[in-house]
This record gives sequence, C-alpha cells and structure tokens, in this order.
Amino acid sequence: MEKTSSIAHNPVRHPCFNASVKGRFGRVHLPVAPTCTIKCNYCNRKYDCVNESRPGVTSAVLKPFQTISYLEEVLEKEPRITVAGIAGPGDPFANPGPTLETLRLVRGRFPELILCLATNGLGLPPHVDALAELGVSHVTVTVNAVDPEVSQHIYAWVRDGKIVYRGQEAASLLLERQLDGIRKLKDLGITVKVNTVVIPEVNNTHVTTLAQRMAGLGADLLNLIPVYPTEGTPFAEIREISRAEIETLRSEAERYIPQMRHCTRCRADAVGLLGSDRSGEFAKCLSACSRMAPEAGADRPYVAVATQEGLLVNLHLGEAAHLEIWGNFPDGARKIGERYAPKPGTGRKRWDELAEILRDCRAVLVSGIGETPKEIFAAKGILPIVMSGFIEMGVSTIFSGGDLSVFAVRNKKTCSGGGQACS
Repeated sequence: MEKTSSIAHNPVRHPCFNASVKGRFGRVHLPVAPTCTIKCNYCNRKYDCVNESRPGVTSAVLKPFQTISYLEEVLEKEPRITVAGIAGPGDPFANPGPTLETLRLVRGRFPELILCLATNGLGLPPHVDALAELGVSHVTVTVNAVDPEVSQHIYAWVRDGKIVYRGQEAASLLLERQLDGIRKLKDLGITVKVNTVVIPEVNNTHVTTLAQRMAGLGADLLNLIPVYPTEGTPFAEIREISRAEIETLRSEAERYIPQMRHCTRCRADAVGLLGSDRSGEFAKCLSACSRMAPEAGADRPYVAVATQEGLLVNLHLGEAAHLEIWGNFPDGARKIGERYAPKPGTGRKRWDELAEILRDCRAVLVSGIGETPKEIFAAKGILPIVMSGFIEMGVSTIFSGGDLSVFAVRNKKTCSGGGQACS
C-alpha cells in the first residue's frame, strides 16, 4: 500500500512539514503548557535549562496574555517566522485552558500565522473541534507504538483525570486516544505529523507496523526520532540508534508514509529557522515577558456578540445559536471567530455551559437577556450589556471604557425569546 502525501500537492510555509522551505521560513514555540499527563521513560522535563536543545526544555513558561508581547518582539526581529506552535514543555492538553486561550489570542492578533501544536494525544480528542474552529492547520501526535505490549515499556504511567494507570492498561488507554484523535483531525482536514521516538531493543522492530497503521489513518508525515539518552531517566544509559539504522527504518517506513528527515528535536521555546535556532538569543525576552503583570482585563480579552448578520447587535441571547467573538487590536476592533451556544431545553444548565464557553469574554452584547442568564453571567464576571447599534462601535466603547448608554435599547417593554423584561 503506497501512500501519496497531501503535502506534496499542497505546499505550505511550515518548515517542519515542508523541508523545501526550512531555510526561508521559521517557527516560534510558545511555552504555555507546563504540566503533562504521561511519564515517558526517556523524558526529563527540567524545563528551566538554557543549555540543552531537546523537547521538554524551556527557559521560562508564559501565560497566554504574555505570549502576545513576546510574539511582537520576536516577529520584529525575525520576520521570516510563519508558524506559531505550542509544544510544551508539558502537553498542550494537560493544560487545555492556557493552550486554547493562547491559540485564540494569537489567531486574533496575528491572523497570518500558521498555528500548530504537538501532543502525546491522550487529551486530544475532546478538543479537535476547537482546534479546527481556531484555524489550527497542523498537529503533531507522538505515537511510539501501536501495540500495548510494546509501548508498556516506554511509559512509566498515564494519568487520565485523577486516575493513574500503569503497564498495558496505561499503554492501551493512550493508544486508544491517539488513534481516535488522529482520525478526528483527518476528518476535519487537519494535516497530521506523527512523531515516533525510536528506542533500540524496545520499539525499533515495530516501526514498519506503526508506519502502516498511521498511513491507514490518513496521517501525512512520519518523523522517526532517535532516542536521546537523558540523564535522570530510566533510559539514561540506553544506546542512541545509529544514523545508518534510522535511515534503514525510514526507507522501510517510506513505502507507506512520507518521512521527515530534517527534524532538529526542538526545544519548547524554539524560535527561528530550523537548524539556526535563536532561543538562546531570545531567552531574556522570554523571561522578561513571563514576569509581565496582566493589564486590566487581559485575562478576558474578548467580547461576545449576539447578531443576525454580523453588523448590528440585534439578537436576544435566547435566540442566538452562536455568538461572534470580537477582540481589540491596534488597528481597531474586529471579529476573530464564532462559538456555538448550547442547544435550548436544559434550563439553567444551558446558561452555565454558555458562561463557561465565554469565560474569556469580559462582556456579552445582546438586544435582550433573561434574568437567569444575566445573573449567571454576572456571577462569572461576564458583563451582560443590552444595546442596539453597530457591533464595532459597541465593542470599541467597551475596550476604551467609554459610555455605553448611547447604545441602550429604548422604548422596548418586552424581549423576544421568552418575553422577559429588558434591561
């Protein structure tokens, strides 16, 4: 079964997925995910190290709002960067809140950047739809085996929620989530690279089987990475597989799926061109940004809007199947996306769920709102504002701290969607 790569027919400016552009375009990793859900026997996440170049290492960890200042500095000094990614130092979906918030912020402020992330896959499946909504186009999933008999020797434990699994049970759960996540990514047209850490006498004879399975799922690229013996890990003394051995494995696997041969085993704070990393140069900037205090409202950088056509605030909250999400940028307020509201019929639970969906919004603009959602939103720190008029003017007024009374709904005694009194 020969595999034809979608990458060959759809060249992109992502240097990790397209070797032909690695000398022209760069990437920056945003280290916002410090915790992890699995313990690999080759991994030591001593992530405050500045002298090592390997996954799991960064000189600082950022909060989502800090990433924008960091990116502005990086892009000014290295304009060849076309990709912003999240690759740890832990796992993005052990930290889904900071991960998704960072992606939303970056998509809104730098819409031209390619968004990507790398994950072990355990927490991936529930968040695939959100990634597609945010325009994440490239995802890397680390799959080290497709047989729990093999992978049980690679992981010390796997934590799902509050439960810790070990042995084959851990390996089986992880594999199930990885396969499910990859299927869902491909169903939504997201490009998938699979990373496999090749460990002599553990999974090196399993690579061809893994390549066939990944090709069958529709994965676009396989990256075979020689294990890096790291001090303080169970595999600290294991031999590193030779260049000749890894090339033989790549040639065998390439019968089924295209191979990545230019991986540089990037740090979680990598920045610059592949093979010409500038993370050391930007370490002070990264550390300085990690100490930045949030500006007022930085933890809630958006405004949600109930609108029929995307121009006016003209929907009662109860009528809105989705809400537009707007942000404020140097060139003015603009829409950055949409979020779907829970379906009606669940009473108070619906508004609790919607408040969680809008947790990063400081306000919601509506033409009307019932007392129950108004109470719930206010308790969650989301200001309900009943108004009429142009969305852009309302959003800009909120961010500038201006007077919204000029937009107030007037001469309405009842609202649609339930007949509740208007504010």
